[in-house]
Amino acid sequence: MATSLSGCRQLFVYVCQTRGVRILVTGAGGQLGSDLCRLLDAQSQVDNPRVRAWCGLARSELDLADAAQVRAVIADQARPAKIQGGLVVINTAAWTNVDGAESDEAGAYAVNATGAAHLAAACAQAGAALVHLSTDYVFDGDATKPYETDDPPAPVSVYGRTKLAGEEAVLALCPESYVVRTAWVYGRTGGNFVKTIARLARERDELAVVADQHGSPTWSADLAAGLLDLVTARPAPGVYHCTAAGETTWYGFARAIVAALGQDPAKVRPTTTEEFPRPARRPAYSVLSARSWLDAGLRPLRSWDDGFAAAFAEFGAELRG
Repeated sequence: MATSLSGCRQLFVYVCQTRGVRILVTGAGGQLGSDLCRLLDAQSQVDNPRVRAWCGLARSELDLADAAQVRAVIADQARPAKIQGGLVVINTAAWTNVDGAESDEAGAYAVNATGAAHLAAACAQAGAALVHLSTDYVFDGDATKPYETDDPPAPVSVYGRTKLAGEEAVLALCPESYVVRTAWVYGRTGGNFVKTIARLARERDELAVVADQHGSPTWSADLAAGLLDLVTARPAPGVYHCTAAGETTWYGFARAIVAALGQDPAKVRPTTTEEFPRPARRPAYSVLSARSWLDAGLRPLRSWDDGFAAAFAEFGAELRG
C-alpha cells in the first residue's frame, strides 16, 4: 500500500481545502498517497484555489507511535478557524513489506495497528472522519468468489494480522471511520510489481511468474479517485472494498506488462506458488467484491486492464528504461 517502514520514518502530510472539507493525507510519499495528493491538487485548483502546500514531517514531528503527537496534529488541523465542513484524515501510511513483517512483527504492528489506533482515537476526539486503507490480506485466500465486506477475516501472514488489528482499532475507536480494503496496488511512485516485471523483462529472456494467485491489479491513481468520491459522498461509515474491476493472475498481469513494453508475452511462463516460495504466505484468491461500494452509490473503478492501459500511457516511457 503506501509506504514501507523506512517510508514511515518520514511521514508526509498533505492538507487541502476542497468543497469546504479539509483533507489530511498521511503517507503522501507512497504510491497511493502521492497520486491522491496530485489529484487533490488538481481538484482544488479547479474547484477551490485555496490550497495549502503539502509538506514533509519528520518522525520526530509526527510519530504515529506517539499518541500525544498524533492528537496534537489532528487537533490543530481540526481547529474551527481552519475548516468549514469538517476534517477528513485519509491514512495511506502502512508497513507494506509483507515478507519483512514475518521477521519483525513488532515493527509491522507498531505502524499498521498501533499507529492506526492512535489516529482513530485522535480523530474521534477532534470530531474528524477517518478513511483507513486496508488490504485483501485480511482474508485467507481460500475463497472461490469475490470476498464481501462481511466475510469473516482469516489472515495467514503477519502483515495480514497487523492490518486486521488496525481495522478493528479504527472501527472501535472512531465513530465516523471508513475502512477501505484494496488489493494489488501499483503506481508511478515507489517499488511495485509493474516496475519489477518491466525491469526483469529488460534483463532476461524468460520470466517465471505464479499463475495460481488471483486478484485485481489496481492503479493507485484510480484508487485515489475512488477515495475522493468516498470523501465527497460520505456514505454510512463502515467497511468498503475498492479495487479495479475484473480479475487476472500475476502471470496474466505480467504478460500484459510485457506486451505493453512491445515484447513477446510468450517470454513469460507460468509457475506455481509452491515452486516460488516466499517467507509470507500469499492469499491464492484476493478478489474483493465491489457490492459495498456500489450499494453506497459510489462509482466503480474501471477494469484492471483499462486501468493499466491508462497507467502505461502516463508513465510507460519510464518503464522502458
